Amino acid sequence: MTIPLEILAVAPSTRLDPLELFLDADIVVQAVMAGLILASIWVWTIIVAFSMRIGKLERRSSDYQADFWETRDREATLTKQQRRDVPAARIAAAGLDEWKKSTSGTAIDRSAARDRIGAAMESQVAEEADELASRLTFLATTGAVAPFVGLFGTVWGIMNSFFQIGAQESSSLAVVAPGISEALFATAIGLFAAIPAVIAYNRFSNRVNRYEARLQRFADKVHAGLSRELDRS
Repeated sequence: MTIPLEILAVAPSTRLDPLELFLDADIVVQAVMAGLILASIWVWTIIVAFSMRIGKLERRSSDYQADFWETRDREATLTKQQRRDVPAARIAAAGLDEWKKSTSGTAIDRSAARDRIGAAMESQVAEEADELASRLTFLATTGAVAPFVGLFGTVWGIMNSFFQIGAQESSSLAVVAPGISEALFATAIGLFAAIPAVIAYNRFSNRVNRYEARLQRFADKVHAGLSRELDRS
């Protein structure tokens, strides 16, 4: 049995076409969709970039810590390049710099020196963690806001559909269905942007916390070593 070409030409599509939904939507709904699509692209850019960055920092810090404990001349490991690129190096540098300042005078207050060294390294640890965590702000914002932005587009689209009912004086499903489909598509895009953002934010926040704990343990070990040096001075 053959189907006439005329019937095939006018047969409605049985599948949703995202591009068609976008092009047929109201200008306000289109703006909402476009904003959410851009936000989703930026979310995935942050996910990829942050994964690469924190992985690189973890490897560099681990390598530096191994070199730091193996060498006897620890100050020689604190080059300017290492201070710029390795958080663990900057933490050790903060402690050693404060140790030099505290032991440069004739009378050394060992208790106060220990407190200043510990405070200098703890401050550097917090600074390193804050610098990483600040990159996750957009993920948290997108995860919280994107569903509501999509919902706004949906509400606007449904309002427009009801307006069409009144304008055409018809409550036929064929009149309102396209507009409602386009409106609901805005919510779908909002969820598409929000779900990865929330998952990535929670995962990366936990990873930053673990990384901060590793840096803090390294700072504690350096502080203990410098405290022994103070006892011998």
